[in-house]
Amino acid sequence: MQFTVKEVKSSSDLNRFIRFPHKLYSSSKQYVPQLDTEEKSVLTKSPSLEYCTIKLWLAVYENGEIAGRIAGIHNPRANEEHGTRRIRFGWYDFVEDKAVAHGLMSKVIEWGKSIGMDQIQGPLGYNTWNRQGMLVEGFENTPPMNCLYNYPYYNDFMSEMGFEKDFDWIQLKVDASQKVPEKMVKIHDMIMEKYKLKYINLKTLKKAERDELINSFFEEYNETFKAVENFVPLTTAEIKDIADHYFPMLKPELSSFIVDEENKVAAFSVCFPSLSEAFKKAKGRLFPFGWYHILKAYRKYDTIDFMMSGASRKWQSKGLSSLYHVYMERSLEGRDVKWGITNPQSEHNSAYKVWERYSNEPYMRRRCYLKKI
Repeated sequence: MQFTVKEVKSSSDLNRFIRFPHKLYSSSKQYVPQLDTEEKSVLTKSPSLEYCTIKLWLAVYENGEIAGRIAGIHNPRANEEHGTRRIRFGWYDFVEDKAVAHGLMSKVIEWGKSIGMDQIQGPLGYNTWNRQGMLVEGFENTPPMNCLYNYPYYNDFMSEMGFEKDFDWIQLKVDASQKVPEKMVKIHDMIMEKYKLKYINLKTLKKAERDELINSFFEEYNETFKAVENFVPLTTAEIKDIADHYFPMLKPELSSFIVDEENKVAAFSVCFPSLSEAFKKAKGRLFPFGWYHILKAYRKYDTIDFMMSGASRKWQSKGLSSLYHVYMERSLEGRDVKWGITNPQSEHNSAYKVWERYSNEPYMRRRCYLKKI
């Protein structure tokens, strides 16, 4: 069937852009719909748009049916940080039609060339806080709600269009009922005492203390993750937006912040209850009942998503991973949590090997693609 690719200009087309995956994956048991309101906010109101430019396109059949979508992103800060001239693509979904996939991608490539770019890379968002990476293994599994899902044919089309692997992210499924190795417990107790470290009680934080913790955390975050592929330090506006959105949602039993004698963040671990099944039931909408499913899953859960963990520059290579592992075990005792899904970590980042201490299994592998244009 013939189709045209048109740029999204109207509010109605934006809504169709956002809702298209819900129809495409209506028969998939694994797909996790994002909330439509949050997607719209990310695409139109994100503080990243202070320096990024984004363009959206839809592939539309002659009968008016949507056949695919794609976003092109120009991120000058990322190019400056990494010494590249790359255009990014994201929000890339399409029916099983190679012509549609190619037609959409051609629009981003054409735009990239017009502004002086020489490579195209993705799937990526503005920064590492957005969903990224095309699924290449683990199609039978349900992703965490902050991760992408796609059909297997996506990757076949990418290869046929001349894209090559840039790198992969790896996710593991960990048996959460396992005990932390005794050696790690001893290291935890020794480090806490020797360096006079302490846990922050998230429940009792006052506003000034909260702001101090957030500033310290993101200062270390911007430095700690510099070595990560495609990482771009967050701006002040991005930090505020992330903090306002995520910090009130943190559960003290799942997230830990360890500070030193100067009240600076030494190590951190952020986890959330798995909300994937609740988001499936919400079907992209909070109302009338989406909020109920999400709130219920937030309060009672048997699976957790490991979102991020790390140590500040000063404390790296000193065994601080033992701190949040021991904290997590003690906090979850008696809560009947069965599984933990790790956040996507680059195959080049040896940090994910910490999970080799525990019984685990491969869960998902997702890929960043690259092509000269």
